[in-house]
Amino acid sequence: MEAKEQKVLDEILESHSYDPTAVIAIMQDIQKIYRYLPEEMLCYIAKKLHLSEAKVYGVATFYENFSLDPKGKYVIKICDGTACHVRKSTAILEEIRGLLGVTAQKPTTDDMLFTVETVSCLGACGLAPVCTVNDEVHAAMTPEKARELILGLKAEAGVGEEAKDEN
Repeated sequence: MEAKEQKVLDEILESHSYDPTAVIAIMQDIQKIYRYLPEEMLCYIAKKLHLSEAKVYGVATFYENFSLDPKGKYVIKICDGTACHVRKSTAILEEIRGLLGVTAQKPTTDDMLFTVETVSCLGACGLAPVCTVNDEVHAAMTPEKARELILGLKAEAGVGEEAKDEN
């Protein structure tokens, strides 16, 4: 682990007073920065909190919100709850996956720009169908709006010309 990363972890641990009962909040802070929980960071916080690595890993794998796999710069979550599903969220998911070349088994693009996930509910049923990009809500989605969203994100990331060539 780099010194810079260790400094970030030490700041997070210090902000929680090195309290082992704050392990969930500490992991949330780490994931907020890195978009996942790198294994070496889990080992580091276990040591600093005087917890076993097994205990820390157990917490990380118990909660669905934590990820041990690297995620892209843009984490796209498509809701497949009842309200979204009946309003055709599956077509939105298929459009986004098709544009990005990802699948349920391989949800992250090779360039680490995008990760596409489905979730049971985003709590925005009145806005269905809905998706989020890094927790920013996009309401009343359609496959066409999804295409525009992805092309806009690609342009923002500096791969706009490649995006235009795909059309």
